[in-house]
Amino acid sequence: MRIISEKHLTEFYRKHPDAEQPVKSWRSITRNADWQNAHDIKKDMNSADQVGDGRIVFNLKGNSYRLVVRINFNKGIVYIRFIGTHAEYDKIDVKTI
Repeated sequence: MRIISEKHLTEFYRKHPDAEQPVKSWRSITRNADWQNAHDIKKDMNSADQVGDGRIVFNLKGNSYRLVVRINFNKGIVYIRFIGTHAEYDKIDVKTI
């Protein structure tokens, strides 16, 4: 899968150093994946939840952080929509971000 834009991930773990390894692990798995649907994602990352409109929420570092992406399965592109703490995630509308 191709990730757009990875710089958001790097900026996030520079701000939250304890998120670096979980983010890098997610990125590695995602880059090497060939997901065709949400079921494929669940096979690779059990903590992923589909929330509609192609959006998937990933729990990182034991649910300390949340990553929201929108995936175009036909093109194999993962768009970063949000990455933040659990408290920051609670303030967003995950279905429209």
